[in-house]
Amino acid sequence: MKQYWEDDGLIEHFLIDEEDILLAKGFTHINKLSFLVLLKFFQLEARFPRDKDEIPNTVLNYIANQLKIDEQEFKKYDLAGRTCIRHRNIIRNFFSFSEYSTKVDEKIYQNLSDFGEWYNVDKLNIEFLEEYRKLKTEPPVTNQLERLIKAYINRKEQELFKYIDDSIPDTTKEHIDYLLKTLEENEYSDNGKEVTLNELKSDPGRIGLESIFKEIDKLEIIRSIGVPSEIFSSVKQDILQKYKLRVASELISELRAHPNHIKYTYLSIFLHIRSRQITDNLVELLIQLIHKISSNAENRVVKEFVKDFKKVGGKFNILLRMAENSLQFPDETIRNVIYPVAKEETLRDLVAELKNNNGAFKGKVFKVIKNSYSRHYRRMLPAVLNALEFKSNNLQHRPVIKALQLIKESYDTDINFFTIDQGLPIDGIMTTTQKKGLLSEDENGQIGIDKKEYEIIVLQALRDKLRCKEIWVKGSDKFKNPELDLPQDFERKRNHYYSSLNKPKDPDPFIEQLQQDLSDSLRNFNNKVNSNPDVRISSKNGGKIILTPFEKQEDPKNIELLKQDVAQRWPMIDLLDILKEVDMQINFTEQIHTMADREIIDSLSRRKRLLLVLFGLGTNTGLKRMSNSSNGEFSYSNLRYIKRKYLNKDNLRNANIQVVNHIHKIRLNNIWGEGSTSCASDSKKFGSWDQNLMTEWHIRYRGRGVMIYWHVEKKSTCIYSQLKSVSSSEVANMIEGILNHSTDFELDKNYVDTHGQSEIAFAFSHLLNFSLMPRFKTINKKKLYITNNSMKSELKNLTPILTRTIDWDLIKSQYDQMIKYSTALKIGTASAEAILKRFTRNSIQHPTYKALQELGKVIKTIFLCEYLLSKDMRIEINQGLNVVENWNSANGFIFYGKSGEISTNNLEDQEISVLCLHLLQNCLVYVNTLMIQRVLNTSEWQEKMGTEDLRALTPLIYNHINPYGRFELDLSERLNLAV
Repeated sequence: MKQYWEDDGLIEHFLIDEEDILLAKGFTHINKLSFLVLLKFFQLEARFPRDKDEIPNTVLNYIANQLKIDEQEFKKYDLAGRTCIRHRNIIRNFFSFSEYSTKVDEKIYQNLSDFGEWYNVDKLNIEFLEEYRKLKTEPPVTNQLERLIKAYINRKEQELFKYIDDSIPDTTKEHIDYLLKTLEENEYSDNGKEVTLNELKSDPGRIGLESIFKEIDKLEIIRSIGVPSEIFSSVKQDILQKYKLRVASELISELRAHPNHIKYTYLSIFLHIRSRQITDNLVELLIQLIHKISSNAENRVVKEFVKDFKKVGGKFNILLRMAENSLQFPDETIRNVIYPVAKEETLRDLVAELKNNNGAFKGKVFKVIKNSYSRHYRRMLPAVLNALEFKSNNLQHRPVIKALQLIKESYDTDINFFTIDQGLPIDGIMTTTQKKGLLSEDENGQIGIDKKEYEIIVLQALRDKLRCKEIWVKGSDKFKNPELDLPQDFERKRNHYYSSLNKPKDPDPFIEQLQQDLSDSLRNFNNKVNSNPDVRISSKNGGKIILTPFEKQEDPKNIELLKQDVAQRWPMIDLLDILKEVDMQINFTEQIHTMADREIIDSLSRRKRLLLVLFGLGTNTGLKRMSNSSNGEFSYSNLRYIKRKYLNKDNLRNANIQVVNHIHKIRLNNIWGEGSTSCASDSKKFGSWDQNLMTEWHIRYRGRGVMIYWHVEKKSTCIYSQLKSVSSSEVANMIEGILNHSTDFELDKNYVDTHGQSEIAFAFSHLLNFSLMPRFKTINKKKLYITNNSMKSELKNLTPILTRTIDWDLIKSQYDQMIKYSTALKIGTASAEAILKRFTRNSIQHPTYKALQELGKVIKTIFLCEYLLSKDMRIEINQGLNVVENWNSANGFIFYGKSGEISTNNLEDQEISVLCLHLLQNCLVYVNTLMIQRVLNTSEWQEKMGTEDLRALTPLIYNHINPYGRFELDLSERLNLAV
């Protein structure tokens, strides 16, 4: 049963009626309360509670208040006693249920034979319980139900293994056997190409030709084995991923030891997924390499032009004196300020030279690109075009596909000049400027372009189209057909999807509500802006908003005293003991299941090893140091085995979800307030090794690294984390976290900084029913859009910052498509990053992109009107962002090993390190929550904390924590946290 209930839910499910009272007639107070609690629990869950902790306090309190009985009476009730057994029999008879019998198990197996998510234990648990309800049978006890579910999963697994084994050709099986045999001897060779299994598992290295050729070799080896991809079309991706992880965690000897039908299934799934992942990597390498060629050339030419610019006698001094005079005499005329520095003729010459240099700059850059491409990078072209099959659903972008085919066919020929008369595709590939600069005549007077120059232009166009998915790649996941990102059953389930988003099917009421909200917001802002002391509208510089910053709030005095009290009561606690204590209380390590098909380590050793591994990775100290600190109990290989067999993204996310939900559960409302419905999101840069596709140079922070994007709710609990590249979209990351955190927190607000918002973000936030609340860095430049032109006369106070009207017809025409894309985000048919790739500046002509921008302008204008008028809202947003900044600052305290640098090039290992840090920091929040609650519940503190103290209260403190030293894990010792 869920633990958190609103008043509506309590009334709907736990209201005691006359029939309930009649059923409990003649019972004593304690028996009446306990009986009705069991009755209402069974009525909702179709089973009895396993223990009293399953019954939420709010539910118990609600039922007790109706009966006017002290809820403490329930504590005296024995769930295993004879009275309870009698009560259960009465309730079963009342609902016409029977006790559990093994006879119904096979019937349930048959009823669930077509259940698609048979691999998901949590969903299976729900389905099994629902089937028992339908059959009016009480479900078995927990352990027995778990065994039944495992047996069901095993049955479905065997069916899958048989299906795939029967579908694999014999020649493919021979290749797989040869692969395993030769890989045991270290290498598999095909057509002169050699690769090891570890290389097949590995990610690509640094961006360059070597990495591209390595990925192509791996792809060709996998394709030569001949696993038919169509056999996996009916198998869910999550199932395939599960077995791929199992293969990745096993040694060659373990793979060879499996029975043939299992071995062939495992390897074929692994090769199928790796083929798609390697294709993704190859496309990503191509995109980044094309960019690298251009950026390197531009940097080189910039340096040359800077040197030339400095050599021109007097030019630098002229510009310097012009700038100084302009600043010194801003109100004087140009003739009085500028001409004394340089004659009019000199200025004309200077303008002409700079204009000429601008064209020369672009020409020089292209020349350097051509030289670099011709001498070094061009040799990748045939291999890439043979390995990748590019496609497009849009006729407008077919010329790029046609051009690639032309380049492929002519690569090894003597043709060095393409002529337009031969049907050369240039429209949609070359810009007007490129046509002017690069098209020329050959010796026969025919207009065309140099072959290598054309190849460069086509590759640059290809990069742009790949990034916005106007061109896609067959056999890829990240760059697959964009139509597959959308729900394929949208036409059939349109009503359901509209209802799930709480949006009308007819666009007219949707637009009418938007128009009303926009008009009301603008009128309200116009009426109140002159009386608001914090906001001024200036007509200077085309109109700007002047917003007075709010004063810094005073630090509450009692917070520092509270930290000191906590440190005195629990001085210098080892961080490892924090992790251990949380696991002892909530057993989150149960969520970290082995990826093998069986478990051979006893539960105590497994738990200790898991905690040491989680700590070593979460602090970045590494597994060697943890094994050295275990006094010889566990070797380095023991800990590596645990990491290899147990740690993956899904397991660690589930462990984090359990910790987050328990933090939510243990909080006392009188201290932390009612349940939070808002969170803040922001990124933090971490240094990392750079022989991989994730690590990039960060322009703002000056250094190579990756970004971790955190979603942190208002009381410092991190509900979601993502490892992303520096150039990834913060808008996509923000949406991903809001939709996929899977915790008990129900979020309806998200605070972000300037980088986390855009008009597209505002549009999707409205369609997905949460409020995007950014802090704007350039608030003075913002403009307000109006409902219609007639409103301008009403909004005299806002005239300088008003701009055009909204294109309502465009929103109406694309309304169904916008709902379709929003549905894809909500149900997860594709990641937010994949969906938002379609809506970038490269796809500016996309009609749905234009409509989303218009919708975003509406929501952004409504938000701006409220944001500018409400000082409380601006303070609320600032406080939310301060919370995530505090979370970021604690990262360095915990992730201190190796100078805080992620020291691996393996992307899976990078993500595991991030999730271990996430888990460790949430565990600190959990224990600190209990400590603070214990302190504040003492008599000396109960009246000391004021409203401002409680507002500033955070459980993310660490002045009493020791993250360093020699770590010894003793499961027999506990922290004293009892209230």
